[in-house]
Amino acid sequence: MHDLKVTPAMASVIKLARSQRIPYSWITGYYTGLNFGRIADVMKGRLHPKVPPAPALPTDFPKSV
Repeated sequence: MHDLKVTPAMASVIKLARSQRIPYSWITGYYTGLNFGRIADVMKGRLHPKVPPAPALPTDFPKSV
């Protein structure tokens, strides 16, 4: 299986989602093909370290019930 490449736009959403304590599983569910390792790479600054968090989550992003 090919791992999805993280774009700067994705990194900004990932940073915001994690700052809101949204689980890795929800993020990988939203970005089909993304794995937990790429989320960790974004959060540890190994991918797109200078990209700021998004101002808001996408409207179709999973929300708690």
